[in-house]
Amino acid sequence: MTVRAITSLDEFKTIVNSGTPCVIDFWATWSGPSKTISPVFEKFSNDEANGAVEFYTVNVDDQPAIAEEVGIRSMPTFMLYKDGEKVDTVVGASPTKIQGLITKAVNFV
Repeated sequence: MTVRAITSLDEFKTIVNSGTPCVIDFWATWSGPSKTISPVFEKFSNDEANGAVEFYTVNVDDQPAIAEEVGIRSMPTFMLYKDGEKVDTVVGASPTKIQGLITKAVNFV
């Protein structure tokens, strides 16, 4: 699966309430760590073992309403949602912690 961009607050709400576990990367173009971790997040999304999880990104500069809705304070921030509820959060560009978040999402399926 590829990483898809969320382009509106309504789309965000639809996605997180879909019932499918999803991991969302909140990032900014000016954030060096966001740029560094982006290809790693993309690689995780293409791993067959993670196939039941959906992967999304939110550019916080383009979507300030979404960033405000979820309380983003630093980039990158990764959030796991299931059934409309935020299950867990990872702040920073740690591949190990992000993989743990994704593993948690896979275990919901």
